[in-house]
Amino acid sequence: MLLRIVSVMFPVFAIVAVGYWYGRLKKPDMRVANQLNMEFFVPALVFAALASKSFDLQSYWLLAVGGVVVILGSGLVAWPLARCLKVDPRLFVPPMMFSNCGNMGLPLAILAFGESALPAAVMLFLVGNTLHYSLGIWMMSPTARLMGLWREPVILASIAGLAVSLLQVQLWQPLYFAIKMLGDVSIPLLLFSLGVRLTQADFSDVRFGLLGAVVCPVAGLLFAALSVWLLPLPPEHAAMLIVFGALPPAVLNFVFAEKYGVQPERMASLVMVGNLMSVLFVAMALYWVL
Repeated sequence: MLLRIVSVMFPVFAIVAVGYWYGRLKKPDMRVANQLNMEFFVPALVFAALASKSFDLQSYWLLAVGGVVVILGSGLVAWPLARCLKVDPRLFVPPMMFSNCGNMGLPLAILAFGESALPAAVMLFLVGNTLHYSLGIWMMSPTARLMGLWREPVILASIAGLAVSLLQVQLWQPLYFAIKMLGDVSIPLLLFSLGVRLTQADFSDVRFGLLGAVVCPVAGLLFAALSVWLLPLPPEHAAMLIVFGALPPAVLNFVFAEKYGVQPERMASLVMVGNLMSVLFVAMALYWVL
């Protein structure tokens, strides 16, 4: 069992480590690569997964409900905790709700459960991203305009992929494989980019970071287990939801904190410490489900 967990986690953290090493050595500007990833490669991955012949929306809606329960439930835990600790809820609550389901969740799902798990991982990724770009932004800045959500390439790609699936459109196979090949670029680039981002980590408030690093996966696992108990999920979807619950705070939380002026330095500590400590909680989740 230990060997299997290591075999799942090693490629993920090895690529992150390579990104960290290269980031320290060369200090690359990843903005263009990240922009390409979010505007082309990740949308291609999402579209290919949803438009594949094996994808059936009815088979995944309960998993989507479970993802919503994990996200909103984590917020219900984090909000009163932030009040008790006298921490700005805008700083503490969103990163406890919105986890790293892109950089870490997608590759972990494929390595742990195989290529057939990609549509389920993409469904959880879409749930997390859609809520993050709407509810998450509103929580940080209630006056922010949310219409930009529908211009996000990932959302547009998901709508297109779902339309292809629901209407049973048969894509020309060479076109489908070209899109899928573009999507295959996204996962290693997500991990490499995360490693580079860790070189810019701000550990000025380690205690606050450690608090978030524990609360985020513990709350996520609690509500993932509750969802598995309440919802008639297939075993493979239940396992995916448990791993989803154990993920650390998303790097996107720092991007939004910087954009809306919500103490970005403390958010950086919370996000980066959480991602470093994720090796412990992800290993626990994998031990639980494998």
